[in-house]
Amino acid sequence: MVTAEQKMQLMLALRNHRVNDNRVLQAMEAVPRHLFVQGHFQARAYEDMALPIQCGQTISQPSVVGKMTMALDVGPRHKVLEVGTGSGYQAAILSHLSRRVYTVERHRPLARQANKVIESLGLVNVTVISGDGSRGLPDQAPFDRILLTAAAEDPPANLLAQLRMGGIMVLPVGQTDAVQSLIKVEKTENGLVYTELEPVRFVPLVEGVAQDT
Repeated sequence: MVTAEQKMQLMLALRNHRVNDNRVLQAMEAVPRHLFVQGHFQARAYEDMALPIQCGQTISQPSVVGKMTMALDVGPRHKVLEVGTGSGYQAAILSHLSRRVYTVERHRPLARQANKVIESLGLVNVTVISGDGSRGLPDQAPFDRILLTAAAEDPPANLLAQLRMGGIMVLPVGQTDAVQSLIKVEKTENGLVYTELEPVRFVPLVEGVAQDT
């Protein structure tokens, strides 16, 4: 049983971690995080921590989700691509901020579960796709915003090509899971502008579709 106090404690933790954009906070408050967590971990859904989900993956720490969402600077007319659906929690938050969200997941069981929860919440502007997120979605490009929830060695050139001029990509970058930085890439007429945000720890970006069924 989730209590109002648990939800309030999470919102307080977010503010303490400098997640201070009211639109982002409202979107995060609107998304029931416990629905994206399975089994006995549901009891800890409103703590500011990453938690295990299926396929050896995790649902990210809420304060990190908040900071990534703030950096993405999503507007109500934006079309967003997310690479790495995971539980679907991040996509659900983006759905409250944008016009349309396309999210791609290489693990089919995760894509199915995320889609089920997103549909149960009535979030009709989210499309969950089972596939190779490292390729992006050329058929739907260009995107106003692109978010990666897996770490690449460098911002992938093919995904940058799918980013609209004036668009923003946010992703973790690093060669190992021990040393990664969250970066923001802005696509301008004069080239790409990079801003390093903070140290993070994410699973690596993997090409191809996982062989789980």
